[in-house]
Amino acid sequence: MENMMLDPAADPATHVEKPHANYMMIFVVLAVLTAVELGVAFVGLSRRMTIVALILLAVWKAMLVALYYMHLRYEPKRIHMLVLAPLPLAVILVMAVLTEF
Repeated sequence: MENMMLDPAADPATHVEKPHANYMMIFVVLAVLTAVELGVAFVGLSRRMTIVALILLAVWKAMLVALYYMHLRYEPKRIHMLVLAPLPLAVILVMAVLTEF
């Protein structure tokens, strides 16, 4: 009982139930985006347009996975900042690789 008083998260009266995402719907959306990626790859767009489209679709899918399957959607804003902090480095690395060709 003493531990319960020290840890407010252990108190059932203060426990807030977070909503759960519809994981099957997110899975279907990810599958559709994968099919769109395949379509973009084989439709015959210019090389630059294909790369841009595939990168945008990959970012969209990564955001869905991070938000729902990694449960970032319902986390505090400070956790979002920890996740977003390395993204500029990722953009720099992707741009460096793209300019090599």
